[in-house]
This record gives sequence, structure tokens and C-alpha cells, in this order.
Amino acid sequence: MYSLLLAIIYLAFVSLGLPDSLIGAGWPVMHQDLGVPVAFAGIVTMIIAVGTIVSSLASERLTLRFGAGVVTALSVGMTAAALVGFSASDQFWMLCLWAIPYGLGAGAVDAALNNYVALHYAARHMNWLHSFWGVGASISPFVMGLAISTGSGWPSAYLVIGAVQAVLTLALLISIPLWGKVDRERTRARTAQTHELVEDAPAQKGSAPVPLKTALKVPGVVLILLAFFAYCSLESTALVWSASYMVSERGAPPAAAAVLGALFVLGLTAGRFLAGFFADRIGDRALIRGGFIAIGVGSVLLLLPLPTDVVGFVGLVIVGLGSAPVYPAIIHSTPGNFGRRNSQAIIGIQMAAAYVGSTLAPPLFGLLSTWTGMWIFPLYIGALVVLGLVMSERLNRVVPSPSGAAAA
Repeated sequence: MYSLLLAIIYLAFVSLGLPDSLIGAGWPVMHQDLGVPVAFAGIVTMIIAVGTIVSSLASERLTLRFGAGVVTALSVGMTAAALVGFSASDQFWMLCLWAIPYGLGAGAVDAALNNYVALHYAARHMNWLHSFWGVGASISPFVMGLAISTGSGWPSAYLVIGAVQAVLTLALLISIPLWGKVDRERTRARTAQTHELVEDAPAQKGSAPVPLKTALKVPGVVLILLAFFAYCSLESTALVWSASYMVSERGAPPAAAAVLGALFVLGLTAGRFLAGFFADRIGDRALIRGGFIAIGVGSVLLLLPLPTDVVGFVGLVIVGLGSAPVYPAIIHSTPGNFGRRNSQAIIGIQMAAAYVGSTLAPPLFGLLSTWTGMWIFPLYIGALVVLGLVMSERLNRVVPSPSGAAAA
């Protein structure tokens, strides 16, 4: 039963990544077909981001009312419908309209899935699951590229990914009874092993949600929100601007820089897969600390004024590998740091902070670079590393190290 549900959750994480790269991969053709400027991509992504922030903050209320399984299934269903809607859009306003359910569905499923895994499965699975997100995010550009190169057009790529999401929605609907069974069995087993206080047991369906104001007052929550904001800001900035930096400041050939930019995503994926093998042994806090330090080392290598661009490429790869374990470790450590009763509410707020960072940080860097030059890129990444590392280390002093063992 556990293994079957875990396999379904792995597929759900692949589905989370599948749509994420479609707009970026297809927009060079999409904006021409829709008759809008290139910059209009920011309007679509902003609408999606607002939806994800709203649904992330509402995720606890939805999960407590309907259950994690139902929220996941319906959220994936919303993204499936939105993707099919994208495929049928021949006007820009239609794309904006379908971006609303896309964002709402993506935020709710992200928060619900992450909390469920953090509560019921070991750290290795959290890393591997986020690695599977990278698999989905890496596949979709190839789907879009194939659709465009064969003459099928970008709508067919959205239709294919939407159909995949629809099939997964059906599988999730069938699996809904499993979620409750695993939830009860895991909670019962943990209570028996650790004599966990009833008041710190995970919130069950029908429970009252934790108010936002109450969650923010939990010691250390503001610190982890700042750390998560910093991490997601630097990750999104690196994804958007690393290739441009390598070309303009390090003299790298554009083709090589583009490949290395793609390797950043693959580095995230591979790094999370590798981290899963030792995550349970070294713990979430060591993964967060080591990840931030590695990103800092990579940013220093990017900054070194050497006559070769090889060191810069190595630094970029190190930034990608260092980034790999931070996101999963922050999420997985939430129940241990703040209590299992509060975890869904706090993870929902963390997701909102993540989306704010990933939405605002890249355009902010673009604005700064127009004033100062692209050379500031490693310093921008380094400043975010310092913020994330300082906040996470302060959290470690405020919140005692969790003593409970992770779920198997």
C-alpha cells in the first residue's frame, strides 16, 4: 500500500515539472502566432505566480476540508484543463484566462504533496521526488521542440502534456482511498514508536486550520521563510541569467552558454538524486548548510577574473549541484522544526515565499544589471546565499534539533 501510493506520488511530482518549461521553450514562436511582444510572457507568468501564491496560502484549509488526495487530484485536473485550454488559445487574452486555473492548481498541489511527503516519508524520498520534478521539467522542452520542428505547432505540445496530466488525474482519483489509509497507518505507527503527544499529531481532515497570524508567530518561522525566499530567488535568477552572464562577462560562446544553462537544471536533478542516498544519514540541516556553502563557492568561481571561461562553467555547475538538496531539505525539516500539527500551514506559507522570490528576483536582477552591468551576477547570487545561510543557521539556534526519526 505504501509503495503503491509512493509510486503515484512520484508520478505526481513528474507532472508538477512537466508544464513548468513549456512557456519558456515555446514563447519565441507563441508570441509571433499570438501577435504580441516578447515581453508579454511576463504577464502570463505573473498571473500564474499570483495564482500559486494564493492557492499555497489556502492549501491548509483545502487539505483539511477535502484531504491531501482529493486536493492533489483536483489540482492536477485543473492544470490539465488549463493546458488543454492553452492549446486551444488563439488570442493572448485567452492564454491569460487559462493561466488562472493553471496557477491555482499548481500552488495547491505543490503545498499538499510536499507536506504529505514531509510527514510520512523519509528525507531520501523528498530528494528523489524533487529529482523527478526535474525529470518532468527537462522533458517538456523536448516535447515543445519536437512539436515545433515537425510542424505540429506549439498548441500540440500543450495538448500532449495536458493529456498526460488528465491520465494522471484519473490515476489520482482512483488512489484517493489510499491517502487516508497511509495517513492513519503512518500516524499510528509513529505514535507507537515515539509516544508522540496527541496535540502534535498531524492535522486530520475536518480539523480547524492554523490561522496565518498564528503560524507566523511560531518561533523560527520568519527565519525559514527568509531562507526559503533567498534560495528560490537565487535558483530562479541562475536559471534565467546565468547564460547571459557567461556570454557578456566571461566571453563564452552563446551555444556553449546555452548548454550550460540547461545543465543547471540537470545538475539540480542529478544532485537531488544523489543526495537521496545519504540524506537520511546526515540530516536536513547539514544538507541545507552544505548546499548554501557549495552555492557560495560556485559564485566565487564565477566572480574570479580569469582569462578562461572554464572556471566560470565549473562554478555554474557547482551552483547547480549545491542548489540540489536545499529545497527538499527545507520542506522535509518543517514538521520536525515547527510541529506536525503546524506543518501544512507553514509549508503553504513557505511555498508562497518561494513563488514570491522566484517571481521577483530575476526581474530585479535585470533592473540592477542595466545600471551596474552583468558583472554583478555572482555578487547577487552571493548576497542571497549569505541571507539564506544566516537565516537557516539562526533557525538552528532558535529551534532545537528534532529528535524523532524520519518516516521510512
